[in-house]
Amino acid sequence: MSTATTTPTGVNAAPAASRGTAAGDLSRLVVRALRHETRTPDALIVNIALPVIIMILFVYVFGGAITTGSSGLAYIDFVVPTVLLMAGGYGAALTAVNVAEDMAKGMIDRFRTLPIGGWTVPASHVVTSLLRNVLATALALAVAVALGFRPRATPAEWALVLALVAGYVLAVSALAVAWGLLVRSAQAAGVFGFVVIFFPYVSDGVVPAETMPGPLRSFAEHQPVTPVVEVLRALLLDQPLGNAGWLAAAWLSAGVLAGIPAAAVLFRRRTSA
Repeated sequence: MSTATTTPTGVNAAPAASRGTAAGDLSRLVVRALRHETRTPDALIVNIALPVIIMILFVYVFGGAITTGSSGLAYIDFVVPTVLLMAGGYGAALTAVNVAEDMAKGMIDRFRTLPIGGWTVPASHVVTSLLRNVLATALALAVAVALGFRPRATPAEWALVLALVAGYVLAVSALAVAWGLLVRSAQAAGVFGFVVIFFPYVSDGVVPAETMPGPLRSFAEHQPVTPVVEVLRALLLDQPLGNAGWLAAAWLSAGVLAGIPAAAVLFRRRTSA
């Protein structure tokens, strides 16, 4: 007498023998996402163009009327580190929309029939965002140099700049994936992008925090973007670092440590329903 066996459904249901490696699953999903990006280049163009347009607007329209306070920097040098974060951060925030669209259009249901680890699906969105938005930041930097920005970083400092930008993009991407899994539509997911691009404006990045009125100045000095901007200025322009280094590391670590577990839990809940 034979005993019937059943196989549960879900992304983790396939027999182990039929699975590829986790790294292989992740790389294939990242390639799939990057190919999708090449078919819809408008998002990448907006991702790069919006911060660059903002930079040109502030430097050439408002720059002559804005002082940089005690830093003594030319305005283009003062604002470019913030623009770099805008370029990477805004694009990373749009990952929430990509995740929400995958959930709404049934792509995740298709993934559930494949012999892949469930965690690789949200992880692929984070890795894709990291690759795409570090590139967007590099392009924004090239435009800034063309406009007159002159960094003075050493090779070691450039390596730290890359690590800092990558850490910022990683933290925002992880939180974006969690938000995209939490909401139920791409429109709601898009709200995250407005939140992320708002923070650089109310920081020490666009105008000196010391010029703001009391409560606003306090918020600007103690929110996450300010220490990251200050570290970028210190590395790129030989400015004082102060305690910004460990503050930036603490904020970025908090974003990653909050976003990745939240994304894992939310993905498990959404796909087990």
